[in-house]
Amino acid sequence: MPLQTLDLKAVGAFPKLFLDYITKNETLTSFYNQYPDIEGFRKAIQSRAFTQEKRQTLVSVLEKQYANLDSKPDFSLLLDDKTFTVTTGHQLNIFTGPLYVIYKIVTIINLAKQLKDAFPDYNFVPVYWMASEDHDFDEISVFNLFGKNYKWETTQKGAVGRMNPKELRAICDQIPERVEFFQNAYLNHDTLANAVRCYMSHLFQDQGLICLDADSADLKALFAPVMKDDILQHSASHIVKSTSDQLQALGYHTQITPREINFFYLEDSTRERIVKEDNQYKVLHTDTSFSEAEIIQLIEANPERFSPNVVLRPLYQETILPNLAYIGGPSEVPYWLQLKGVFDHYQESFPLLMPRNFALVVNEASRKKIDKLGITTEELFADEVTLRKSFVEKNSRKSLSLAFEIDEINDIFERILKKATIIEATMKGPVEGVKAKSINALEHLEKRIKRAEERNQESSVSQLLALKERLFPGGGLQERKENFLNFYLNDHQFIQKLLDSLAPLDYKFNIIEI
Repeated sequence: MPLQTLDLKAVGAFPKLFLDYITKNETLTSFYNQYPDIEGFRKAIQSRAFTQEKRQTLVSVLEKQYANLDSKPDFSLLLDDKTFTVTTGHQLNIFTGPLYVIYKIVTIINLAKQLKDAFPDYNFVPVYWMASEDHDFDEISVFNLFGKNYKWETTQKGAVGRMNPKELRAICDQIPERVEFFQNAYLNHDTLANAVRCYMSHLFQDQGLICLDADSADLKALFAPVMKDDILQHSASHIVKSTSDQLQALGYHTQITPREINFFYLEDSTRERIVKEDNQYKVLHTDTSFSEAEIIQLIEANPERFSPNVVLRPLYQETILPNLAYIGGPSEVPYWLQLKGVFDHYQESFPLLMPRNFALVVNEASRKKIDKLGITTEELFADEVTLRKSFVEKNSRKSLSLAFEIDEINDIFERILKKATIIEATMKGPVEGVKAKSINALEHLEKRIKRAEERNQESSVSQLLALKERLFPGGGLQERKENFLNFYLNDHQFIQKLLDSLAPLDYKFNIIEI
């Protein structure tokens, strides 16, 4: 597929903290260990330690989670001390959700391949961390296909990964074309987490992708010491607050705010915050509470009932995986920068933070429209007002600017001012006032001229704005709104083409023509 790239700064859609990190701003070096390039990975490989006991626990859990799938990755690789993971994570959006979820997974798969080429003595496994414990159902319940939103309606509550997906039959029947692998995943599995693992295994078969559901008693047991420390001592809260204050003092906006206790209580259809009140540990919005002795006993006996929030989920990930890098979006990478102190406190390796691939997909119909309008794809990244203005000016047969005339007015009034102030010094104010009125009148006239020319070009401008909306729906990036089925249904090689086109360590915005 033809490919163009843009500097991420030119896109105008990413926060300053993210851009400064990617461009190696020196003020941020204390907030991470290694920069995500080949040399950074070399150092991470040399320093990353992971016990054989943890490897065996991880493989045992994965074997159970994949037990009902005919095709599964080679988990035995993870028992090798020379095997590492590269990880991305996301909520379990229905039908994969926005296009960038696919980009995340493409990034880790290609990264694993590139690292294998660079370090042939080691193995690298791409891991999709399924946010199965998340309880924000609204964020996963909608997807957009061909300009129409489809929504999962349910009364189920709690961790979304535990929900039964069979209710999605209604949406499967509504979408324009039957998608067999989604039908199979949603209608033949009893939890959303199992369904997602099923269809991701289909979409990325033979790519070595592992889908991990960390909602596991065996995996949580490895994290029990952190559970006790956070619930009793609140260490993470103090550390993250201090780091956030440092970043804010440097002029950055921070993404996450720590709680005193950074765990939810997770059971059946409940996922609610744990708070300490009057020496009791209470589960909000329930009648459940524990004494200190009781909650310690529960952590030891049933660690699966404790679910980390956004502050400690990254630490949990690195505790249970032999991980080298976390691949995330423009909001995720910045919030990880708030967490290095937490990793240092618990003596856990802080991974390389790496941006996922970013892309705009331009199909043949849109390319023809771009060529017909005589614009470049890069110009479409401008906001609508700027785009309209530049297009009208570029396509006008005559200049629409009165800048030359305004300069002449300035010169004329400079001469008038000299004459007037020779006669009377107090004339400066009146002269300046008349000058300002004259220039304001010309600027107003210039706007009317441009609006008149816009009306002359109304048909072309309408086509331009329709194209802008098609490629940047709602004024935002396509990858945050559209679903991959928009392209996959017309070309089942779409994902393979992404794998062939996108370079994981090239931190640019990609424009892909299909």
